[in-house]
Formats: sequence, structure tokens, C-alpha cells
Amino acid sequence: MRKLAILIALTTANPAFAAGGPFFSLSNTNFVVAISFILFVSVLLYLKVPTMLGKMLDKRAEGIKSELDEARALREEAQSLLASYERKQKEVEEQASRIVEHAKSEASAAAEQAQEDLKKSIDRRLRAADDQIASAEASAVKEVRDRAVSIAVAAAREVIAKQMTAADGNALIDDAIKTVDAKLH
Repeated sequence: MRKLAILIALTTANPAFAAGGPFFSLSNTNFVVAISFILFVSVLLYLKVPTMLGKMLDKRAEGIKSELDEARALREEAQSLLASYERKQKEVEEQASRIVEHAKSEASAAAEQAQEDLKKSIDRRLRAADDQIASAEASAVKEVRDRAVSIAVAAAREVIAKQMTAADGNALIDDAIKTVDAKLH
């Protein structure tokens, strides 16, 4: 029930009903509120609250502006750093590709050089083998000739020994001495 009474009082208590009588009277709430408002505004102006609020707002605006300027400067610096790093990355990538190409060309040149060296080594070994074969062949031919000569000499000695007499031998010796004597002088 009490709630109902409060509800009725709130709905019936209208501000228009409070302002009764002449306007320039202290019983008129509108006049009292107007005077209070003027007095409040006067106190605010006397204490220079609007200028203080203006200074605070200006200071806040300057702070925001300086923060924005700093943010712009940081952004520009970040963009220049990013561009610098991108340039460096591009340079490093180009350098890496040049190094890879250089390494590939050196590897192919080394492979070609190794093939040439292998061919030369094989040629040298083949020539050395041919020389060894020729030397062995010459040695074998010489040995066969020497053997043939020694066999022929032995056979000739035997044949001459059987057919020759002592007088024929002395005549041959004298003839050989004359031939040697003639060729030496």
C-alpha cells in the first residue's frame, strides 16, 4: 500500500504545479532555480573554470597531437626500416643466387677439369703401357737375337771346328790381324 501511495505522489507531483505565484518571488521554484543557476555559473566564471577546462582540453589536444605526431614519425620510421629490410632481403637473395650460380659454374668447371685430368691420366697410362709393351717387345727381340746369335756362333764353331785344320785356323788369324791393322791405321 505504501508503494501505491508513493506511485500516486510521483505521478501527481508535477513540476508545473510547484511553480505557483508571481515569477520574482522566492516561493516560485522556477525563480529560485534560475537564481541558483546564475549564481553557479557566476562562481564557475569567477573561479575561471572554463579557462581551466579550456587549458586542460588544449593540453589534452596538444598531448593527443604530439602522440599522433610521434605515431606518424614512428610509422614513417617503421616504413623506412621495412623498406630498408626489404631492400637488404632482396640484395641478400640476389647475392645468394649469384653465389649459387657461381658455385654451380665452379662445380661444372671442376667436373670438366676432372674429366680432362682423367683423360690425360688415362692417355699417360696408355702411353706408359705402350712404352712398356714396346720395351718388353724390344727386350724380347734382343733376347731372341742374342740367343739366335749365340746359337749360330755355337753352331758355326762346331761346323768350323769340324772342317778346319790348324793351318787354316792360323791363316784366318793372320788375315784377321791384317784386317784389324789396316782398319786401325
